Amino acid sequence: MAYLSMGEAHRRITEYLNKFSDAVLYQDVTSLARLFSFSSNSPSLLPVADALNVFQDANRLIKQSDKFSQFGEILAQLLRSLQSYRLGNLVDSYQAFEKFANAFIQEFRNWESAWALEALYVIAYEIRVLAERADRELASNGKSPEKLKGAGSFLMKVFGVLAGKGPKRVGALYVTCQLFKIYFKLGTVHLCRSVIRSIETARIFDFEEFPRRDKVTYMYYTGRLEVFNENFPAADHKLSYAFAHCNPLREENIRMILKYLIPVKLSLGILPKAWILEKYNLLEYSNVVQALKRGDLRLLRHALQEHEHQFLRSGVYLVLEKLELQVYQRLLKKIYIIQKQKDPSKAHQLKLEVIVKALKWLEIDMDLDEVECIMTILIYKNLLKGYFAHKSKVVVLSKQDPFPKLNGKPVNS
Repeated sequence: MAYLSMGEAHRRITEYLNKFSDAVLYQDVTSLARLFSFSSNSPSLLPVADALNVFQDANRLIKQSDKFSQFGEILAQLLRSLQSYRLGNLVDSYQAFEKFANAFIQEFRNWESAWALEALYVIAYEIRVLAERADRELASNGKSPEKLKGAGSFLMKVFGVLAGKGPKRVGALYVTCQLFKIYFKLGTVHLCRSVIRSIETARIFDFEEFPRRDKVTYMYYTGRLEVFNENFPAADHKLSYAFAHCNPLREENIRMILKYLIPVKLSLGILPKAWILEKYNLLEYSNVVQALKRGDLRLLRHALQEHEHQFLRSGVYLVLEKLELQVYQRLLKKIYIIQKQKDPSKAHQLKLEVIVKALKWLEIDMDLDEVECIMTILIYKNLLKGYFAHKSKVVVLSKQDPFPKLNGKPVNS
């Protein structure tokens, strides 16, 4: 950093304070929001941060001016946070930022209109990002990371401010999405439920009035929650909404949605088109899809093993593992079709020994008892219509629709 005189440092800090005061006075939310965007490393913020390290008495500037002193608690903590951020002291920066954010919220409550919402969005985003970085600093020093949890508590307070009647309520969904990101990061997704109930059951909220960006993010996270709960029809509805309404230029966001939507669709018996997997670089699902098409259990298990780390990290491994039953169904259907070509009168009778041979050809060793157990599960799960003749070791298929289809819509519909 080049030499900075005391006079220049004084000028930079005063200019920053004036920008804040004027932005509030003229309700210039764009200018106001820029003053809080630490993580962007804005060229307009870094010089102010450097000035704070030279001119150590910024609080005096705030107290001496009536123009600034009315925002004294807000500005003092904001400058302290900015200075610590520039020095790389992220824990100190977070702590000051949280105090600033609390003071700002108190002021925000007194403003009747919702003009400052975009600035509040920036605060909600920055406090989460700062908390994550502060926790990494704490962990690297052998201390317990706790700031992200604190950021969650603060955002719940913000949600309470926005959730009432009036124009400010439109900001509730953005804050909710930031809360979801925190809860998923902390592994405390059960905390999402109370916020979801507030959004989905409160009469004051009309979902369609929220910004599209926030609706997409909300549906993405609530869709993921339904995946964890294995409520696939609900997950399909929510993730399909996110997919359909996501900005088509944000391909990385679309990819994130598809990472969960594809396993959901597969669970509902719907296979994605090959071009989708290629376009969004989701080729880890290619062999899973092929295994379902062919009824190839060996290929499915190989695909799960090969991409185990990715699937576990996304939380969809168990969802994909349960596709084995669909693979069995597809294998039986192939056997059925072959038998129908040879002898239509006996096509509906599948001998267990034939199924055992087919599995052996796929290098899957199972005895008759194990296969019988699988057949029983398929019938119970309504993946197979028919009954099991225990004495003759034969599965007798229904002559009408022996292989029921699962419900769902194509991924690219």
